Amino acid sequence: MNKNRQQSIKTYYNDLAPEYDHDRFANSYGKYIDYQEKKVMHKLMLHRDKETTLDVACGTGRFLRYARYGLDISPNMLEVAQRKYRNRLLFEGNASQMPFEDKKFETIFSFHLVMHLDKETTRQFLEETSRIAKPGATLIFDFPSKYRRQAINYKAENWHASNALSTIEIQAMTTQWLVKSSYGILFFPIHRFPPSTRRYLRRIDTWICRSFLKKYASYIVVILKKKV
Repeated sequence: MNKNRQQSIKTYYNDLAPEYDHDRFANSYGKYIDYQEKKVMHKLMLHRDKETTLDVACGTGRFLRYARYGLDISPNMLEVAQRKYRNRLLFEGNASQMPFEDKKFETIFSFHLVMHLDKETTRQFLEETSRIAKPGATLIFDFPSKYRRQAINYKAENWHASNALSTIEIQAMTTQWLVKSSYGILFFPIHRFPPSTRRYLRRIDTWICRSFLKKYASYIVVILKKKV
């Protein structure tokens, strides 16, 4: 990822940090996505050891309950996260060059990161997570669905959420990780529904996002296993 793009992302989230939680997740649209993502994370992380878990792009700490370690490019986001979780070990850095030793983590997860990267930096992220992951470790992350965007003919205007992919493309980017399963997030175009109806649609949306139609959801959460 070029330095200008990296600096744009850092500045964007530094400026947003004080109001991030409220702006993104206090409204009915944000609560809808938050509900689905938390259901997936609860299922995947319930019995994992947070002492050997890293949250990459931890932001203000929405999922730090599951991880002992956190990494983010934005010092302002980290400051908010540290106030929430004073006993977490948080580091400033980027996803393609992380300040951790080899084979340290059993689980690594990342939400709302890969969507902002380019394809080459996504490959670097997969290589770097492989370096710091133990053999047999699990990697979990999300990205915008390429199939959904093709179906609705959507193209991002800038770096924000521009990196649409498929699970097939993810697997083609790495020889160290194996794609094991996936979930969809946000099948319905919920922004087109009245806010008062959105909570009633969550259950059926969640069901569709676990069906054969999941690749047409807005976002895909993919679960990978590192080769032993």
